[in-house]
Amino acid sequence: MTGEVLLGSAIAIIVMAGCYNTTLFLLSRRRIRRVRGPRQQRLYVFLLACLNEEKVLAESLARITALPAGNFLALVIDDASDDGTADIARAAGPERVRLLQRTLPNARRGKGAALNAGIRHLRESGLMDGYDPHDVIICVVDADGRLDEHVVQSVDPFFDNPRVGATQIGVRMYNRHLGLLARLQDMEFVIYGDIFQCARRYIGSVGMGGNGQFMRLAALDSLAVPGREGGPWSDSLTEDLDLGVRLIARGWTNQHCTAAAVSQQAVLDVRRLVRQRSRWFQGHLQSAGLVPLILRSVPTRAAVDLLYHLSSPVLILLTSLLPLSFLVAVAGTVIGSVQAGRPLITPMWVIGPYVLSFTAAYAYGFVYRRRERGLGLVRSILLSHVFVFYGYIWFAAGWWGLWRMLTGKQTWLKTART
Repeated sequence: MTGEVLLGSAIAIIVMAGCYNTTLFLLSRRRIRRVRGPRQQRLYVFLLACLNEEKVLAESLARITALPAGNFLALVIDDASDDGTADIARAAGPERVRLLQRTLPNARRGKGAALNAGIRHLRESGLMDGYDPHDVIICVVDADGRLDEHVVQSVDPFFDNPRVGATQIGVRMYNRHLGLLARLQDMEFVIYGDIFQCARRYIGSVGMGGNGQFMRLAALDSLAVPGREGGPWSDSLTEDLDLGVRLIARGWTNQHCTAAAVSQQAVLDVRRLVRQRSRWFQGHLQSAGLVPLILRSVPTRAAVDLLYHLSSPVLILLTSLLPLSFLVAVAGTVIGSVQAGRPLITPMWVIGPYVLSFTAAYAYGFVYRRRERGLGLVRSILLSHVFVFYGYIWFAAGWWGLWRMLTGKQTWLKTART
């Protein structure tokens, strides 16, 4: 009886989440008409928070300095690295790349603290003097982030609308050809961007990611708390999620740009991937503190979606019980079949779980094929079936992240580069 209750509860959660996700998929197919204003000459500032990034930083800076844009600079925030990160930044060219070196004990306090230090440095150095904060666009790029050449031209029109506070671009894996795990991570980010983020443009709840987020300086300034030092980024393990929600609550519009992307390095080891996702999961749990702000300050439609998004850790933990509850139900049915002297398992034991688990795979395969034409539709759909099992990584990461939170562990689990 207990197994049947667990199985029924898990199925109900999956069905409800599936219906909502289907709605998001349909919304993602709609086109959003942009509101245009007068075109301005804007300053783009790329912030790269770095801790021991000598393996990947040079290529990322080379991409930035080669951008066909006139008015931009990059600031490398060396967060007390003990490798050659600072040397790489110095060698990249002082006319476009500046270096801020942080030292212990003030350094290594998380990505949000490093980014806040970068903003303070920009103000104190005078690099932004003479610019209206509405015409300064801050872009956060991870040290392994490789921006598309046309990224500024793709993002800039979104900021013609004075109410747009931030624009997130797509994220890809530049080493997606190095095995199935890398390919599935690429698929994960494409699906999230092309379905969920695109749908949220219509809802008004687009989120910010840790890589490739463009923000108007005036919007960041609006998040300042009077009488408190720091900056717009919080000390949350998912400071990007926190920032996006608070921008919406302050009345700004977040957008998602599908015409450009930043490519980053996929994790090629399962244990490291689970470790990375456990940090993200723990950060999502920390973001529960945003619920009162959402209920108080966010319009109803966007609030509903944001609350659903913030509830995803709970849904993941509950859904992780489905495989166990399914096995319990199967075992009970087998025992019942022996006692009854006849098989009680029907074809629905196969059809039902397949429909629940893999219906979305066809939509995922369709969306991913539009980005990866070389795979073909059939291969994309087959890959999306594997992607469903790849999602089980979140179950392990979820319980790990919950354990870290319950035991008071808040250290930053930095992803190792290769």
